[in-house]
Amino acid sequence: MVRRVSAAEARAKLSALMAEAAYGGQHVVIEKRGVPIAALIGMDDLERLEEVRARSARPQGALALVGAWRDVDEAKLDALLADIYTGREQDRGRQVNLEA
Repeated sequence: MVRRVSAAEARAKLSALMAEAAYGGQHVVIEKRGVPIAALIGMDDLERLEEVRARSARPQGALALVGAWRDVDEAKLDALLADIYTGREQDRGRQVNLEA
């Protein structure tokens, strides 16, 4: 559940709002002139948010493969690419010039 309070109310009742967030699982949104500017949440919620943020910051799927090529020897990578291009051109019935 989310509770909305003004900045003035938050200042006046900070200790009670912290207890609600820490022990009651309450999310407190602090507003200034009706605009949300901050939130109080319990540490368990913050840890979950940080965990999600850390997971989403790591590349996943095809993006994770980009970093995997970093450890491959450059000569081996060049040979692999040459083999790929040769195979593709042969499939099309063309001659391949890899000297360029």
